Amino acid sequence: MTRFIFSRFTSALAICAVTAVSVSGCQTLKDRAVKIEQSSETNPGPCPRAFSLYDAARIVEFNGAERFANVAYSGEMGKVTSICRYVGTDPIKANLTFDANFGIGPAAQSRTHTYRYFVAVTRKNIDVINKQYYPITVSFPPGSDRVTVRETVGEIVIPRANETTSGENFEIVIGFDLTPEQATFNADGKRFRPNAGQ
Repeated sequence: MTRFIFSRFTSALAICAVTAVSVSGCQTLKDRAVKIEQSSETNPGPCPRAFSLYDAARIVEFNGAERFANVAYSGEMGKVTSICRYVGTDPIKANLTFDANFGIGPAAQSRTHTYRYFVAVTRKNIDVINKQYYPITVSFPPGSDRVTVRETVGEIVIPRANETTSGENFEIVIGFDLTPEQATFNADGKRFRPNAGQ
């Protein structure tokens, strides 16, 4: 069985109030991008497309019925970026960074909460060939109901059949780990945010 390797830079989490988004932890990606640009060998094709899955890009957790007073926590995926490297018969090695906005609602029982998200490698428009889940713990400062996190996942190693196999044949997809009820909530187009109505 072909194995796909995922690692995660948990120490690179940058948690902050929405008004002051930190960009720490991203220098490694920038450095690698510069090294790729300066390399005498270029990728034989484009990198895999990286994006958040629309129906899994949001999460709302309730304590009770679906109404604002029962909103405990929420989350929404933001910008997703990725760089990759492959030459010759080497596998594709990709890094992925994404921003996510998190909220705390009136039904929250703690100012620290752990969400779960997934990273999946798929054959373009076909099937999932590997999927990994990761926790992400968020602390909400006193007086703040929103924080933004920048998370880095790296590296993702995708074997190629041969040197003509392009990264264009694959996609890297992220999203929140949802319960069936949360998935239905999203599919129905419903939205709650902790600061709704304020």
